[in-house]
Amino acid sequence: MTESAGRDGSPVRLQKILAQAGIASRRASEDLIARGRVEVNGKIVREMGVKVDPTTAVIRVDGTRIVLDDDLVYLALNKPRGYHTTMSDDMGRPCVGDLVADRVDAGQRLFHVGRLDADTEGLLLVTNDGELSHRLMHPSYEVSKTYMATVTGVVGKGVGRKLRDGVELEDGPAKVDQFAIVDVHEGRSLVKVVLHEGRKHIVRRLLDEVGYPVESLVRIRFGAVALGDQRAGSFRKLNRKEVSDLYSAVGL
Repeated sequence: MTESAGRDGSPVRLQKILAQAGIASRRASEDLIARGRVEVNGKIVREMGVKVDPTTAVIRVDGTRIVLDDDLVYLALNKPRGYHTTMSDDMGRPCVGDLVADRVDAGQRLFHVGRLDADTEGLLLVTNDGELSHRLMHPSYEVSKTYMATVTGVVGKGVGRKLRDGVELEDGPAKVDQFAIVDVHEGRSLVKVVLHEGRKHIVRRLLDEVGYPVESLVRIRFGAVALGDQRAGSFRKLNRKEVSDLYSAVGL
């Protein structure tokens, strides 16, 4: 956002903020306001010329929160197997920082949201939004993560119920929110696991505890953000809806 848009905290006309955030032209933004599609701090605004502080106001269009700080970065990274979830590695092992090195070298201070162990691949969020990151990792917000696991053996019908009811691990009980058998082939099963637990190796430990060791593990979703068909090692910017949904999931 430019200085003219109130980076110093001075009030700015709402339609100007929307235009500078790339929502619509100023004239089209006025139409959005007039039709009651814009809300500020939880209240719909229909009057023209209303001024707000863009540094503190929570602005939504059609329920989608608008991020006004151009310096904030939100990325979805497909972490390959064998990469460590660190921004740098003293032992020279491949790590997440290598995959976003160009952005870091350009001066962006990025960090990963939570972790995936080296043998696990898939979706990892990378950002510089400290408050969002902190809340996404906090267990009280119960943001779900979805995994696809290939396990040894043909999974029995009662396993899903057992995992949903909860099993006892060495550091306390744990359970999944959802469990489904996707495919069975040549003595292996592909299963889908949804849970909001964040303990280390939690998916592997849960499946091992019920007798089905994990051979490969991929995280395919974090909250509202899906991995899709992203190439391993690539990243993409989250769209406005995805960022808004993450904010909503943690009460921001």
